[in-house]
Amino acid sequence: MDEVSPGAGRGPRERGRGGLRRFLHRVTSSNAELEAEELQKTAGGEGATPITECGERRRHRVAGTLRTVTLRPRGGAPALEAELYDGTDVISLVWLGRRRIAGIDPGRMLRAEGLVSVQDGRKVIFNPRYELRGGP
Repeated sequence: MDEVSPGAGRGPRERGRGGLRRFLHRVTSSNAELEAEELQKTAGGEGATPITECGERRRHRVAGTLRTVTLRPRGGAPALEAELYDGTDVISLVWLGRRRIAGIDPGRMLRAEGLVSVQDGRKVIFNPRYELRGGP
């Protein structure tokens, strides 16, 4: 079976409509919507599972941007908690016994992997393996 390229069989005027459609979408969409779409593309390129599709009690790899990083004690011990957003949903990454981790800062791109659990209705990965992505 022969493969047909997406633009094959259409005239130059018909091929240009996709560009106009993309332009109108960018103009009419909010910055948050455009950021979410970009994050979803990036996460997909990282081989990550969209956070909305992460099931409880299963290991997943997620990727996105850190929105917040806070120090929250858990059971009297320090715990560094970061909120990761991938354009579909958020997940909390919690490092128990840590007050600070170099490179874990708001706005940083990150890929993390671990066992997903749900606490108080929120998805959480405790002590995830992680890899910093992109610049600071």
